[in-house]
Amino acid sequence: MLELVDIHKHFGPVRANDGVTMRVEAGTIHGLLGENGAGKSTLMKVLAGFLSADSGSVMLGGAPLEVSNPKESVAAGIGLLHQDPLLCLPFSVLENFTLGRPGGVRLEPAADRGELEELSGRFDFQFSPDVTARSLTVGERQQLEILRLLSLGVRVLILDEPTTAISASQRRLLFATLRKLADEGLTVIFVSHKLEEIEEICDHATVLRAGKVTGEVELPVPASDLVRLMFGKNIVLEERTDVALGEPVVELRDVTAAERLVTLQDISFTARAGEVIGLAGLAGSGQQTLLRVCAGLRHPDGGTIRLHGKDVTSAGYNRHLEVGVHWLPADRLGEGLVEGLSITEHYALAGDTRQGFVVDWDGARTEADEKISRFSVKGTTESTPESLSGGNQQRLLLAMMPDHIELLLMEHPTRGLDIESAEWVWHQLLERRNDGTAIVFSSADLDELRRYADRIFVFFAGKVLRELVAADTDTEELGYLIGGKDRE
Repeated sequence: MLELVDIHKHFGPVRANDGVTMRVEAGTIHGLLGENGAGKSTLMKVLAGFLSADSGSVMLGGAPLEVSNPKESVAAGIGLLHQDPLLCLPFSVLENFTLGRPGGVRLEPAADRGELEELSGRFDFQFSPDVTARSLTVGERQQLEILRLLSLGVRVLILDEPTTAISASQRRLLFATLRKLADEGLTVIFVSHKLEEIEEICDHATVLRAGKVTGEVELPVPASDLVRLMFGKNIVLEERTDVALGEPVVELRDVTAAERLVTLQDISFTARAGEVIGLAGLAGSGQQTLLRVCAGLRHPDGGTIRLHGKDVTSAGYNRHLEVGVHWLPADRLGEGLVEGLSITEHYALAGDTRQGFVVDWDGARTEADEKISRFSVKGTTESTPESLSGGNQQRLLLAMMPDHIELLLMEHPTRGLDIESAEWVWHQLLERRNDGTAIVFSSADLDELRRYADRIFVFFAGKVLRELVAADTDTEELGYLIGGKDRE
C-alpha cells in the first residue's frame, strides 16, 4: 500500500502540487491522469526522491517513508522510469543494466549477463547486451531501464508518459509487461494524459487539475467523465475545413540521403500552398531524415529540392530560414529551446531586438510578455524552458515562430500533449495553412495523421511505400502499411 498525504510543492508562485492526497493499492496499475502542467510529474518526482515536498508525507506499507534522493527511493523499493530514460548512451546495454548497484561497481560480467538475459526472456525483450544504449530505440531504452530497476529490487514502478515516443508494437509489449508485473504483486503507477491508455491498462485512476485532485475513479468509466475531471468542461473538437491549394511551395525529385540507420531512396513529392502532408511510419523509417533534408539541416546525396521553383538542394539551414522555411523539432529542449535561458533571452536571440552586438532588453522583454499572454504560456518572462511542462514548451515554440512562413516542417507536433493542448496547437497550425503555408509533419498518432493531413506518405525502410488520400483511408489500413504490408 502506497499513500501520499497532503503533498504541497511550490515553485515560486506556481503551486505544482497543492494538497495532493492519493492512495495506491499493491498489485494494481494505478493511473495518474491530468492535463499538461497539472502537477503529475512533480508529484512523482517527489515520490521518487528527485524533489523534496514543501510539506506532506508518504506512507509505504503503513510506515512513513522519508527519502532525500533517488538512490534512497530505489533502496526503499520505488523506481521512476522517466519519459526519456536516464541511460548513459555511450555505455553498452550490459553496463547500463549494472549501473546503480549498491556497493559500487561489481566486476562480475558473466553473472550480470546471465541476470540480464533471464529478465529479458521473462518479458520477451530482445536486445544484445554488447551494443551501446545509443543504438536502441526509445522503446528499447525503456525496456532496459525497467529491467535495471527490477534488478535493484523495485516493488513500486512509476512510468511517466511512457508511450510518448514508442511504436505501437512496443506499446503493446510494454502494456503486457505491466500487467505481468501487477499480477506478480508489484505496484505500477502509470502517468499519462491519454484517456484511452488509462482506460485500457489501469484498474484505478487519480485525476489532477492545477495541482489538486479532482477525482478518484475505478475503471472503466465513461471517457466524458474523465474529460470533465481533467479540464472542468467537455472538449469539442474543431471540424477541419478544406482550403483551395495554391502554387507548389516545395518540390522534391528523386532525393536520396544515407544515414546510419536508414537510407532515403528516390523520394519525390510536391507540397502546395495551403496543403498539409503527413508522414507515417515506424521510427527510423526515413521521415525524420526527409524533414531535415527539407529544412537544410542535412544535404541530400542525390536528387533536387526546389522552393518556389528555385534550386536549394545545396543550401544550408540559414538560407532556408531566409526563404521562409521553418523547422519545429520533436526534441523541444534539445533542439528547439535552450535550457537555462529565460524566455526573454530566447527572444533576444531569435527576435528583432538586436542592433549589432547591442540587445534591446526592454524590447525583448515586452515581446516575450506579449507572446506569453497571446499563446497562454504558463510562465513568466524569466521562466526557463525546463521549468515549463511539455505543452507549454510547445506553446513557446509556436509563439517564437516568424510571422510569415512558406513551408512549415514539424516532427511530432503534439507528442506528449493532452487533448485540449493538441487541439489548440492544431488550431494555430491550420490558421497558418489558411494563410497559404504548406505544412509537412510526421506523427506516430495515426488519428492525427488522418484528421489533419490532406495526403499521407507511408514510409518503410527509407522508401515511400504508399501515398494515401487521408479522407479515403482508415487507421487499420495505415497500421498495416506502417508494418510493411497491405491490409489482409
